Parts: sequence; C-alpha cells; structure tokens
Amino acid sequence: MIYFVLCALIRKFAPYLFEDIMTQDFELIAKTFMGLEPVLAKELTQLGAENVEIGRRMVSFTGNKEMMYRANFQLHTAIRILKPIKHFKALSADDVYEGVKDVDWTKYLDLDTTFAVDSVVFSEEFRHSKFVAYKVKDAIVDQFREKTGKRPNISVTNPDIRLNIHIAEDKCTLSLDSSGESLHRRGYRQESVEAPLNEVLAAGMIMMTGWQGDTDFIDPMCGSGTLLIEAALIARNMAPGLFRKEFAFEKWKDFDRDLFDTIYNDDSQEREFKHHIYGYDVDIKAVNTARLNVRAAGFTNDITIEERDFKDFIQPKEKSIMVTNPPYGERISTPDLLGTYKMIGERLKHQFTGNDAWILSYREECFDQIGLKPSIKIPLFNGSLECEFRKYQMFDGKMRVFREEGGTVKTEEEKRQMAEKRRFKQNREFKKRLEEQEENEEADIRSFKFRSLEKKENRKPRDARDTRETRETRGSRGSRDTRYSRDSRGYREGRKPFKKGRDFGKKNKRFDHHDED
Repeated sequence: MIYFVLCALIRKFAPYLFEDIMTQDFELIAKTFMGLEPVLAKELTQLGAENVEIGRRMVSFTGNKEMMYRANFQLHTAIRILKPIKHFKALSADDVYEGVKDVDWTKYLDLDTTFAVDSVVFSEEFRHSKFVAYKVKDAIVDQFREKTGKRPNISVTNPDIRLNIHIAEDKCTLSLDSSGESLHRRGYRQESVEAPLNEVLAAGMIMMTGWQGDTDFIDPMCGSGTLLIEAALIARNMAPGLFRKEFAFEKWKDFDRDLFDTIYNDDSQEREFKHHIYGYDVDIKAVNTARLNVRAAGFTNDITIEERDFKDFIQPKEKSIMVTNPPYGERISTPDLLGTYKMIGERLKHQFTGNDAWILSYREECFDQIGLKPSIKIPLFNGSLECEFRKYQMFDGKMRVFREEGGTVKTEEEKRQMAEKRRFKQNREFKKRLEEQEENEEADIRSFKFRSLEKKENRKPRDARDTRETRETRGSRGSRDTRYSRDSRGYREGRKPFKKGRDFGKKNKRFDHHDED
C-alpha cells in the first residue's frame, strides 16, 4: 500500500521537481578579450544574467540552462561560455589528479564519448599547461578503467565534450566548455584578407561607440568586411550565433532540444535598420572578399562596398559614424605609414564635419600624424598588440565655441570607459606586446569566486517566464525540424533565413569556419 502511495506522489510531483531542476541557477563564466570586459558585462546584464562580476578577461555571472544557451547564441563580445563543475585547491600534480578524479564523470561522459581538455595556468608550481591537461585526462581515464575496465577516447580536433581547467596559484576551477569552437568564429566568413580583425573585437569596438543603427556607418578601410557585418548584426539586433553550425552544449547529456529550438527561432527582438552601412578599400581583392562575406551573412541590402582610396573620401550626405582599423605597419605593411595617418587626419578634418570617427591603431607616432585631439582613448588588445581606440569629434571652429553651444565632448559612458583605462593599466601584467605564443583569449580568469547558490524562492515556473507565441502564429520563420539537420549552407533546417530584402548567396554555398583571428 505504501509503495503505491509513493508512486502516486512521485507521478504527481515529478513535473514540478523536474521544472525546479530546469530553472535552477548555477555559476557561469564568459571569456573575452582584455578591455572588453565592461562591454560584455553590460550585454549580460541586458540579457538578464544575475550576479554579474567583471574579472580579468572574463565576466562571471549566474543563470539557468536557458541563460547558458542564450549567452552562447546572443552575446556579441564573448569568446566562450564555461560552466564550472568543481572548485578545489592543488599544491601538486597529484592534488590536481585527485581533485579531478573525485568528480563522477559518468554524469558527463560515456565510454563512446570523446573529450579534450584545455588548460590555463598561472602558478609557480605548475609551469606547463599541457602537463596539467595530461593529469586531468589521466584522472578521467583511470576512473573509467577502474569502474568499467574500459576508457573513453581523446579527440583533439572534434571532441564531443570539451573541458577547461584553470589554475591560479593553488586555486583550480574545472569547467565544462559549453561553446566548443570559439564564439568569434561566427560562420559567415567565406574568405579572408591579411590580418583580419577578430569578430568579437570588432563587435566590442562598435558597442563602445554606443552606435545601435541610428545613423549611417562607414569603414573606409574595410578589409574583409568584419566591422561592416558586425555593425549590421548590432543594428538589426540579430544574434551572432545564427550562422553557427553547432555549439558544444548540444552534445551534452542534459541538452534540452526544445528549449534551444525556442531560443534559436525567436526573432521577436530583431528590429528594422533604416540607415545604411558603407565600406571602402583601395585593394580590389579586399573589396571582393568583403562582398562575398556580406552576401554570405545576408546583408547585401544593408551594406554597400566599393573600391575607393581613403584620400578620395568625401563628406557623407547623411549623419554618420566612422569606425576603422588602419594598417599599423606590423602584420600589414604600407609604403608610407605615417603619410597614411596624416592623410586620414586631413580627410576627417575637411570631409567629415559634424560626425564622429573612431580609430583603432597601435603606434603613438601614427596617432600623432592624424593631428587631431581625441576626446577619448580606450586601450584594447588586437591580438598581441596593445592598441588604443580613439574617438575624434569633427566640428567647425574651436573646442571652446563647440562647448558653449552645448556640444558634448565626453558622455557619461565615455567618462566611465576612460576610468576603465586606468584600471586596465594598473591591473595588467603584460609587456607592451604580449608573447606571440600566448593567445589573448587564453590568459583569463585570474581570480574566480565559486558560489554555492541557494534555491530562489517564489521563482516563476519556466512556462510563465517563457511563454511566447508559436512561430506559426507569428507567421515568421517557422519551427525547426527536431532532427537538427542543416541545409547545404550550414543553417539549421526549419529556420528560414530568407527575410524580405535579404540575400544569402548561392544555394549550395557552405558557411565554412576559418581559423583567422
């Protein structure tokens, strides 16, 4: 009798128990580039994340499974999203081994599941990150051998599960990597030019300007078109994950396909873009490459690209913002580097009156040649180079007159960004130029606070928080096929990319990923 009563109670309350698990919050970490942490924190706050805290090349936050999916899919300035599963101390390699082995890996892996381990180490005890990764692998493999007599396999190139171990002195954080391939690899890049701008850095630069599609956008040295495409995504408020073929969390045991379908197919936050984006480059190869990438991203009606030298730049007819990344004389050489920057200053002064220009560059002597006083300077790393992102307000007459007439040189947000510059300089432990072998995206999470989260009271059930009209009711893109198949261009079947006025290129063109950073 007691048995049947228990069964009845379980049947009655099981849905609520499952719902509670689904809505439970846990710790998450979003990695980014040095200098973009405040931008990423603002994105996370707007997304609805809680307990958002800025760290070094990372932002920690809390959220549930839906938040983790959305962070991967919607954030413009995150490189990857980690889900910590254990925090422990280690003073030796044996401590790392035992700490990792103490985890019940059957929750995350099966014998037929391949895995890989990424390691980031800042410690006097542990001098070699690969050695730490080997100890993690040994602990996992030995646990399976002891329990089953068999072991899962390692796959460096395409693992089913990717793990991350971070050690700062004796503090270890073991995490699941929910992203897989770096999130900067959006999927729209078909071809590249020499030294292309990283997509995450490009998005962060645009967000720092405060531009959201309220004016025209110009990049007079557009290269492969990264700034242009990222600007279009921001202007239309489109998720950069739309072009991705997959995320690592899709292979996890607890992956909720229906939940991610809902997120993937929700275009309710997208908006119209009533202005235009212009890109120019003196190199016809770059122009053709940018056009190809723009077509692959579906923005040919929003973006116009032409072959034109910056020295021929003329005053735009509409209110505009300029964001550009000229050559530094490092990875890209130019016959007259200083002359190029002098020409940039001359064009801005005489042909960009009434508008704002933002320039990312590396050498102080290059900025000096521009001959204009910037209103803001923001430090950013472009790869291994410590650059500055400077804003130039182009107005007639003198600064004093401009201010007397109500002109604003620095907004409150820009003042905050300038304050961040001081924090950036004080806290960094880098040389003027990072060592080439140290990837900018790897050296993060210098300090990490692991929280034990208590269950929140009076939390609304998922159905109440996430009720939306179906795709069929809205008459939008329609629902995705539950088989998760992709079409010939890499799109998930069911999400219809052909919006009115957009062009997604040839039917059989694939969105192949490129490794250029």
